[in-house]
Amino acid sequence: MRNRLVYLLKTYLWTMLVFIIGKIVFLLCNMTSHSFTIGDVVDVIWHGMTLDLSVALYFICLPLLLVIIGLWINLPRIIILIYVAFIAGMMALAFVIDTSLYPFWGFKLNNTCLQYLETPKEAFASVSIGYLLLRLVAIVVVAVIIYLGYPKRWKQNAQGWARILESGLYLLFIPFIIIGIRGGLGESTTNVGQVFYSQNLFLNHAAINPIFSFFSSFEHGEKDYFHYNYFDDSTCQQLVENVYTTESVNCDTLLNTQQPDIIIILMESCGSVFTAQGGREGIMPNLDRLAKEGVFFTQCYANSWRTDRGAVCTLSGWPSFPNVSVMKMPDKSQTMPSLAKTLKQQHYNTSFLYGGDINFTNMRGYLMATGWDSVTSIEDFTKEQQNSGRWGVRDDITFDTLYRMVTTAQHPFLFGYLTLSSHEPWDVPVKHFDDEILNAFYYLDQCIGTFINKMKKTREWDNLLIVMLADHGYQHQELDETKPLRNLIPVIWTGGAIKAPRRIETICNQSDLAATLLGQLGLSHKDFTFSRDVLSQTYRYPLAVHNYNNAQSMIDSTGFILYDFDAEQFLKAEGNDTERMQKVNKAILQKTTNNLKYR
Repeated sequence: MRNRLVYLLKTYLWTMLVFIIGKIVFLLCNMTSHSFTIGDVVDVIWHGMTLDLSVALYFICLPLLLVIIGLWINLPRIIILIYVAFIAGMMALAFVIDTSLYPFWGFKLNNTCLQYLETPKEAFASVSIGYLLLRLVAIVVVAVIIYLGYPKRWKQNAQGWARILESGLYLLFIPFIIIGIRGGLGESTTNVGQVFYSQNLFLNHAAINPIFSFFSSFEHGEKDYFHYNYFDDSTCQQLVENVYTTESVNCDTLLNTQQPDIIIILMESCGSVFTAQGGREGIMPNLDRLAKEGVFFTQCYANSWRTDRGAVCTLSGWPSFPNVSVMKMPDKSQTMPSLAKTLKQQHYNTSFLYGGDINFTNMRGYLMATGWDSVTSIEDFTKEQQNSGRWGVRDDITFDTLYRMVTTAQHPFLFGYLTLSSHEPWDVPVKHFDDEILNAFYYLDQCIGTFINKMKKTREWDNLLIVMLADHGYQHQELDETKPLRNLIPVIWTGGAIKAPRRIETICNQSDLAATLLGQLGLSHKDFTFSRDVLSQTYRYPLAVHNYNNAQSMIDSTGFILYDFDAEQFLKAEGNDTERMQKVNKAILQKTTNNLKYR
């Protein structure tokens, strides 16, 4: 038994050591274009270890199975030799290709490299024969070294009850291996973004296991988001010509300063259906009051239906897509513009707060890659606080944390904050309504009211702009995607930086926040290709789109449509010009998805 356990342990540890050496070599091979210290090497190894541990557990599965089978029958040694050779070759390919391509691509190995195999002549046109031969030699040498390091034999035989008990012991390992591969028992599973820890994107990339990066990229295929091609380029451009503008001209002025401290509060699932805006009084009285006291955008619609999509739309001013989450695509999300990145150039300090698992849907990776200096999440709270809600730390606790952050911050600052208690299973510490959903939003509203009242008593209030909006709407009771109210969300600007109460009645998307806010600060938003300043005279065609599960809706002054691209038919069409609307709707999707393809 001892011999077999030692064999498994050696196999696992050698795999881990290879991954660590691979990170060091990756850093050294890129040291001419990226600087780092010995401490950075240690940090890269440490933070990347969670992905390494997961991949190593994948690799141990077959050896464990062979050990169990070998207790009962003699196995040909060639089986393990072939497996070790395969693993060694795969690891060598991943390490050498990843290290070689990184200087060209600027992101980690993924399935993009397979696209170039269709046109090998073009793929290899930029490198010499010597370059390719050197890499080929490196792959062979690395594969041999890895192969030689693995143990390749163990004592197979066992007798009687001993092999029964030992087989049972190994079977008990399986649940722990599965949990380890998954990344624990939490809501989030192992993902690339969980290793992001630094504002230096190169160091974050160095921490990523290239094998994990490659295989996880198959979660998103080209068929998911690149097939919406309905028009030739000139026709498509003509249809969206007046939709997207990147300049602010003669804007209404909402603020009394162009350098306020800013808090953006993303309210989980907080659709307008829970507010007076949606015809429901008394559920969120504080939010309704703030809508009257501040600047209230009355016709803003969520771009998408999930938090990971809505967060990117809000913070990066980027569109959403029917079948793919940009946040989950590190090679794409790192290219996104962001309010944090832009305001950092204006010497803003940037921090993001979320009481849940920040690794869920690659959120940490997206935030760190787009300019947020620091991220506070569930791991930064006490165990008692972490267990205060099913999704993580309750909103009253995180609102208190936000208050402390604001009152001790260096100015100017941009804080992002995502609430979480208004989410299934709706476990909140108050009971005001019998309906648990309404009760959860009432609780969120009480947290908002308490926070705003406290902030009004601070010296920070006079120069503070608080932007509150939902990450997405919610399908409550009879609401579904065929009804515009499903995705109508409250967008409220409040704080001492507000010049006067206003109602903005213009149709818009949550993705328009970035350009509109930057326009108020007198800053360019030309990098925010699909975000529109709704207060600018250049905003001539007010419309909003929303997509989910390969369907997209659109609303403008003439009507509302919802089109299903799988069924190739309208699910809803209201208005006197729906055919024109559908052309614009399709052109928007074609324009945005093609832009994503080539980022």
